Amino acid sequence: MRNLFITALTLLATSAMAIDLAPLWDFNQPTVSEQRFRAALETASGDDRLILLTQVARTQGLRENFDGARAVLQQVEPSLPTAGAEARTRYFLELGRSWASAKHAPEALTDDAKARARSAFQSALDTAKAAGLDSLAIDAVHMFAFIDTAPEQQLQSAQQALAIAQASSQPAAQRWEASVRNNVGHALHQLGRYDQALDQFRTALTLREQRGNGKAEAEATRTAWWMVAWTLRALNRGDEALAIQLRLEHEADAAAQPDPYVYEELALLFKARGDTEQAAAYEAKKMTVEK
Repeated sequence: MRNLFITALTLLATSAMAIDLAPLWDFNQPTVSEQRFRAALETASGDDRLILLTQVARTQGLRENFDGARAVLQQVEPSLPTAGAEARTRYFLELGRSWASAKHAPEALTDDAKARARSAFQSALDTAKAAGLDSLAIDAVHMFAFIDTAPEQQLQSAQQALAIAQASSQPAAQRWEASVRNNVGHALHQLGRYDQALDQFRTALTLREQRGNGKAEAEATRTAWWMVAWTLRALNRGDEALAIQLRLEHEADAAAQPDPYVYEELALLFKARGDTEQAAAYEAKKMTVEK
């Protein structure tokens, strides 16, 4: 099943940005991003240097080199007492992510690792809230879902993040709303509260569609539609779900991004209709893409 808990990687800005990180990031190519950050480090000083180092650490974590991430963060530690709030928040965020994140295998999430991650994320949240860095506060809150994995806990964290986004006047925080609503919807879906989940997914979809037609947004919008269809299937509204998934199949293929999760849903939908031949065909397509 698709990993529905969205981490909103591209939401980088804050209300008191010391350095613009967005042009340096390509989350699909963390090695390239690291090269950009290290090049920027050559002329950076003060908090800018510290923030860039935290992002170098993040590139390490995205490649599952968590020891390497912590080694980079050790370069930041001596400057923390005099660093600004953004630099300190980002340090704690990346320290926490080095212990618990979407990139960690389940067996790596030991009680000790979770405790270390929780302490770091709490420090990030406290620092961000005290400084009014709403976007980073949301980032910290949503990371607790990788520690507290029960649906009830994830719903609580997602609702807390949503409250920050809705109350904030900062554009960077407001841009989190679609991702956070997705997380609320995912938790509700896991709890079997499908009608409420569908409402959240539809609102997230509307927000996605309002953002334009760039490649990244087009992909995010297709994912948002997938979540709507996924929940319609859970509500036994198979015809509606099938129409959406067939359209997503066409759009993903046209974008040269065949989606195994769409194939998986189509297989389930055709199986429910008694069309075992079509179901088997989509199961085969899913396996081919995943190889």
